[in-house]
Amino acid sequence: QVQLVESGGGLVQAGDALRLSCAASGDSFSNYAMGWFRQAPGKEREFVAAINWSRGTTYYKDSVKGRFTISRDNSKNTMYLQMNSLKPEDTAVYHCAAGWDSGVYTYTATEKYTTWGQGTHVTVSS
Repeated sequence: QVQLVESGGGLVQAGDALRLSCAASGDSFSNYAMGWFRQAPGKEREFVAAINWSRGTTYYKDSVKGRFTISRDNSKNTMYLQMNSLKPEDTAVYHCAAGWDSGVYTYTATEKYTTWGQGTHVTVSS
């Protein structure tokens, strides 16, 4: 059974940086898509970034391009989200997600992902 555990959230000021980690266990992830989603209070969960585990191809929400970088460490089965130049509108609970990379859904769709972590809070003050 795949399990995902996020860490690295916190309270920072606008312009600061944070790195989120997602430790994955329970399977070989070579055929998986892995993603980061976020949910702000009163809003729906939205796509942030995703990565094809084997090829390393990355995808980003337009508003985080150039500020956020998704990566993975195969040896540690861990995915990261480096977040620079944080803005108050980045405040949310960030969830990592994993799903079989079957190609039926795009990387931005929540339906692509079958396993979700519990989330880590990111608060950016102005």
